[in-house]
Amino acid sequence: MQLYFAPHTISVAVAIALEEAGLDYEAIKIDFAAKEQMSEAYAQINPKGRVPALAIDGGILTEAGALLEYIADLSPAAELRPSDPLLLARMREVMYYLASTMHVNHAHKMRGSRWASKTSSYKDMQARVPETMTASCAHISQFGLRGPFVLGDTVSLADCYLYVICTWLNGDGVELAGIPKIQSFMTAMEQRPSVRAVTAKGML
Repeated sequence: MQLYFAPHTISVAVAIALEEAGLDYEAIKIDFAAKEQMSEAYAQINPKGRVPALAIDGGILTEAGALLEYIADLSPAAELRPSDPLLLARMREVMYYLASTMHVNHAHKMRGSRWASKTSSYKDMQARVPETMTASCAHISQFGLRGPFVLGDTVSLADCYLYVICTWLNGDGVELAGIPKIQSFMTAMEQRPSVRAVTAKGML
């Protein structure tokens, strides 16, 4: 498998999951500063011009959530996705919130052109990022983390996703000192071999 990623983006969540699952993969960096994601060559891989993209024998897969679920299917022994229907729904509840709300809040800082055409609108969205990301952290802290990790003591796909988003918080102006559960979660994840591996590869 080949994982197309950009450092510090949500694509790194897929790398963490691959490491957790013990699956071999080649990490291929897409240089956003050089706009490689907009190149004709990359358009053949992912016409959306985004990461992650995962090249497999059957073609190309995109979208972080889909890739995380695919990894869980490939390596059920890693137990990254619970078999209990309620726990599975809890995990996905957090993942869908991260994708639909928290990631979007963060994107307002740099990707305002996705939603508006006036520069003044971009600045307004940027100004709200510390507030909206702090609110998202409060929600995750109260309702998303049921222990050290999303499902309690067990690491799941949601933790891979959440951890990468949490690495953005300082840059988004979030005061982590007031959110101890998020701090503890980040510390617990940083001790895992999977996170250490992607950090050593320069992905985080």
